[in-house]
Amino acid sequence: MNCRDNCGACCIAPSITSPIPGMPHGKPAGVPCVQLTVDFRCRIFGRPERPAFCGGLQPSADMCGAKRDDAIVWLAALEAQTAPG
Repeated sequence: MNCRDNCGACCIAPSITSPIPGMPHGKPAGVPCVQLTVDFRCRIFGRPERPAFCGGLQPSADMCGAKRDDAIVWLAALEAQTAPG
């Protein structure tokens, strides 16, 4: 499955604990990554400085749903379920 155009849900909803260029301490859940462009694309896609978390998160029908809002809700729920106590 390919990423949906103009989505960026995976660059907003989850927290990322590893450094990202421009966000040396990672990013909190619900905060857009500084590498997310205005058309919801990743500036560092395919580059070595892209966090392993990002490369490991692959689009799927369950995660992405029928529209961007579905993906935001699904990823936010996953974030809540996996957050440290």
